[in-house]
Amino acid sequence: MDLYVYVCWLLILTQLFVLYLAFNNYRYALDKYGKDRFFMPRAALIIPCKDLDANFEQNISSFYRQDYADYVLLFVVGSIEDAAYGVLCGLKGKFQGNTKAKNVSIFVAGPSEACSQKLHNLLYAYRQVPDNVEVLAFADSDICVRSVWLRNLVNPLRHKKRGVASGYRWFVPKQNNFATLALSALNAKVTQMLGNTFYNQAWGGSMAIKAEMFRQLGMDKIWARAVSDDLSLSYAVKKAHLKVEFVPGCLVASYEQTTWPKLFEFGRRQFLITRIMTPGTWWLGFASVLYSVFGLWGGLALALYASVNHNPHVWLFASVPVLFFLAQLTRAILRQVMAAKVLKEDWPKMKVAAGVDIALCWLWSSLILLLILSSAFGRTITWRGIRYKILGPTETVVLNSTEGLKGIKVE
Repeated sequence: MDLYVYVCWLLILTQLFVLYLAFNNYRYALDKYGKDRFFMPRAALIIPCKDLDANFEQNISSFYRQDYADYVLLFVVGSIEDAAYGVLCGLKGKFQGNTKAKNVSIFVAGPSEACSQKLHNLLYAYRQVPDNVEVLAFADSDICVRSVWLRNLVNPLRHKKRGVASGYRWFVPKQNNFATLALSALNAKVTQMLGNTFYNQAWGGSMAIKAEMFRQLGMDKIWARAVSDDLSLSYAVKKAHLKVEFVPGCLVASYEQTTWPKLFEFGRRQFLITRIMTPGTWWLGFASVLYSVFGLWGGLALALYASVNHNPHVWLFASVPVLFFLAQLTRAILRQVMAAKVLKEDWPKMKVAAGVDIALCWLWSSLILLLILSSAFGRTITWRGIRYKILGPTETVVLNSTEGLKGIKVE
């Protein structure tokens, strides 16, 4: 039983350290959020689109409304038959003369053959970027951003050691069914891990990099054979001994509703891509979630066993699951308070999800563990209707593609 005593003390000490990290990330987010940004070099904002995401027009309109002195907008779809194409053309006419964007272009990239359709679209638009652009910014069409989003995103790049600056999404439920609430809670746990840390990963839905750095890293060649934009960029940046900077002011709302099959498909795809692209990150996530589940439920089983056998250290054994539960509860409260302060406009829509996250804080690690285990085998994913086989970090096979026109531009 002495071994169990040592294990208990180890679990207690490590859990206190995890709590410290959570408080540290919480302070970082609130300290960095809301400060004025004045570094605004000429930027190109590239937004790949496929189909009509929830609140598509509202999301795209937010990119036209950026309070940024000098930027160009580049939208890109895979096919002229894509439902997003017509809406993009209509919004371009609507905002003509009513945006700070110096120029707006809509491109049709055609189908991909050697990388994900998203990366194919991004690379096509990248090749059309004007030579005098200093910063490349990327965003997904399923997010709605504030007017200062681009300023916040670009600002960290004034430092030479910042390789890429990134925000992250916060799922705001469009419908409060349990699958959607679970999606919001799981994503919130991931968001909470971001801060002033080496373990940050860029998120393709909201990231920026200097154009010169993009070329130096050879990202055009890397993306031409990859499936993930953000993980491959994060890997290249860290390999060059540069920092992935998390920008709390670029935490963005993504309005979603889902079902359990879609949630499991999404979760498995995300973790499977991580396993192949950055296996170290996958193993770290697996170990941390397993530790969280074992500490709560294993600790509870050990405490009950000690109680039945009248062990003199029963108080110590009992303190482990209590501490793990209180720590999970505290972290849930911290992340929801942070989101309420950063996403003030969306807080009324987030209240139910926040309550469920806090009330069921003990459940989410087990659900994440299930998703990670489901990604432990296989190399095939389906992403926006296209199937891919990921052979390696920079080698992808498109198993089926969609028809589309080869590269054209709509002025």
